[in-house]
Amino acid sequence: MPDYRDSPGFLYLDGTKHSREGLLGKKKEDISGVEPFKVYPEAKKIPLPRPVLPTADIWQCLKDRRSVRRYSTRPMPLEVISSLLWATQGVTASLGGYLLRTAPSAGALYPIETYLCVNNCLSLGPGLYHLEVASGMLELLRDGDFGSELTSASLGQSMCQKAPVVFVWSAIPRRTMAKYGARGMRYIFMDVAHICENLLLASVALGLGACPIGAFFDDEVNDLLGLDGIEESVIYMASVGFPK
Repeated sequence: MPDYRDSPGFLYLDGTKHSREGLLGKKKEDISGVEPFKVYPEAKKIPLPRPVLPTADIWQCLKDRRSVRRYSTRPMPLEVISSLLWATQGVTASLGGYLLRTAPSAGALYPIETYLCVNNCLSLGPGLYHLEVASGMLELLRDGDFGSELTSASLGQSMCQKAPVVFVWSAIPRRTMAKYGARGMRYIFMDVAHICENLLLASVALGLGACPIGAFFDDEVNDLLGLDGIEESVIYMASVGFPK
């Protein structure tokens, strides 16, 4: 069993520290970039309705936020899903080719991709979907019931099957690391945390419950979504539904 200082986590943290002496003289890492937006050209496109933005007290939402793992069988309306997607990755402005969004991102590079495992929603069949940010539409990747597979890949956490929808976030590291090098991996995890917190607070505002999920078999979830686990890999998830 490695000591803390011998663990991969500490070695990465220590190896990506900035210092005044090291930063200025450090040779830039040669990491090539990738396209800023991911699109599935052959996928069926599902337009999203205009998001419903409730009037909510942000301080009360912060106070009321709790991880909710038990959900009713009530299906989630597509309008609500649209609102949650807007809260997490909605485009709020454009600047020099960048689409600025509701959650911050280091360098406005947005390395996080959003997928949905839909189990029980109105006007949207069960299946796996991808959010195409530039068009604001969902792309159907695979139709069918994948909640049980996601539960199995998530160490048996049954909320992945019982929640109407599960948000699954992947990272495309090159988007950030081409500019920031190895330290960019730190920013990627910050980015996804900002996104998830937006989801949690928006869920409270909409009368929903949500629960972040960090424990899963990475490659099993990647395989479910057709990701290679190298150029793109799942890093975080969250279940959302009406509290039971």
